[in-house]
Amino acid sequence: MPWSIDYRVGLSLVSSVIVACLITNLKRKRLPRPPGPTALSLLPTLLGLDKVDPWVTYTQWQAVYGDLIYVKLLNQNFIIINSEMTTKDLLEKRSRNYSDRPFIATLEPFGWAFNFAFYRYGDEWRACRRLFHQCFQAKAAMNLRPMQLSKARQLLDNLHDEPQNYVAHIATYSASIAMSAVYDYEVAPRGDPVVAILEKALYLGVKVMTPERAFILSVFPFLMRLPVWFPGATIKRDALLSRKHVSDMVETPFKYAQKNAASGTAAPSLVSGFLGGIESGDEARQFGKVLKYTSSTAFGGAWETTSSILQVFVLAMVLYPAVQERARAEIDAVVERDRLPNFDDRPSLPYIDAILRETLRWQPVAPLGVAHSASGDDVYEGYFIPRGSTIIANVWAMSFDERRYPNASEFVPERFLAPDGELTSDDPAGFVFGFGRRACPGRYTADASLWAAIAAMLATFEFWKDKDAQGQDVEFVPTFTNGLTRCPLPFPCRIISRPLDAALRVPTLPSPRHDQSVRQDFVESS
Repeated sequence: MPWSIDYRVGLSLVSSVIVACLITNLKRKRLPRPPGPTALSLLPTLLGLDKVDPWVTYTQWQAVYGDLIYVKLLNQNFIIINSEMTTKDLLEKRSRNYSDRPFIATLEPFGWAFNFAFYRYGDEWRACRRLFHQCFQAKAAMNLRPMQLSKARQLLDNLHDEPQNYVAHIATYSASIAMSAVYDYEVAPRGDPVVAILEKALYLGVKVMTPERAFILSVFPFLMRLPVWFPGATIKRDALLSRKHVSDMVETPFKYAQKNAASGTAAPSLVSGFLGGIESGDEARQFGKVLKYTSSTAFGGAWETTSSILQVFVLAMVLYPAVQERARAEIDAVVERDRLPNFDDRPSLPYIDAILRETLRWQPVAPLGVAHSASGDDVYEGYFIPRGSTIIANVWAMSFDERRYPNASEFVPERFLAPDGELTSDDPAGFVFGFGRRACPGRYTADASLWAAIAAMLATFEFWKDKDAQGQDVEFVPTFTNGLTRCPLPFPCRIISRPLDAALRVPTLPSPRHDQSVRQDFVESS
């Protein structure tokens, strides 16, 4: 008899829980979605969407719909978040539900499915992230600082010799740090073949790795089945070309690191640190695949973001000469113009950090970040967020929040300084580098690379608008690339060496450990 009573009680409890869950689920689904364009207004709204800079349209929607916006396109739900507070409430405080990635239809056809930044949240992503942290977490990143300072000196050398090629020199600087840390590969000061491979791969890739760009392929997947000669098959032709360049980017430097490790000449790096543990068998092959894809993700991501941000910095200095004048005065007071700034000087150079923060904010390198996905249904502030929704954090709106950053379109580093001249607690890196468990794992290395280059360039050069034949400033309106990341297109400027000690004007650099001819031969043979 006691057993039968317990059985009934248990059955009753289970039934109550099931009924309660059903009722809760029904109540949730009866809750409204966040405000946004309705079905009737969606078509004209989409026709007015800025196809090149969609974040501008999303920011304009904020005035109409608020910080949380819901859009439904066919069967896909999109949630656009326009404030840092709401983004952190969802992507950080509820990271268990918002750490997944949506399906992006262009990744596989264009060869970018290897990039673990786009992996679904799970064991494979965790394995890649663990390897990445071995080299780039905050403590490990400290070990890279001597190398970063050395690469900064090489950047100065290139700018001194060929200032007109500043875009290429910045790209080389960014790639050299990533290649050294990941593959123990010494990038040639100019014209390195592996850098050329990376540039070709990213040229097509960054344009298509966004939900907006991938949507058309999601709706019309047959486009990838068209013959390449067919009119309108541009996406198919671009995808085939992209796959080749991406394959070169993934395989070539990894084989180089393998060859060095086998010969016993490899210095410490992300790849060489783990190659010795790879033996044979399925598990070893899987680990080798994870290592290859992790290293490629680190290489590509570090190059693209660091290079783009430093080009924004140069643009800001050209347009706001008073900023660089104040920065040089601060540097000269600390280092007395007889050496370059180093990381020990950083606490004494708050204005340089303020410039770095304003560079991140003024033209965010990834205006919409990388989209997240909701793993389950959720309710926030009385609004229902369906499972599988694509979550887009509008970093652009956060950067241009006039309540937080008055005159946001202006480059004003002073907004990050307290009245006593010290840095405030406001740091745009908190939203520029992503949120929650999917925040950029290389942000500590990126921060140091950016600071080293910015401090060195301000100590050594002046940045001015170019002059025409009559000696007048050449005025221009900045234009930018578009896609997953955003970067200034080349603009006219003059980069002039400051009258410093001769040892600083033309830095003396050690010869690369790996000869350029050997490097070229390896790339061609691969």
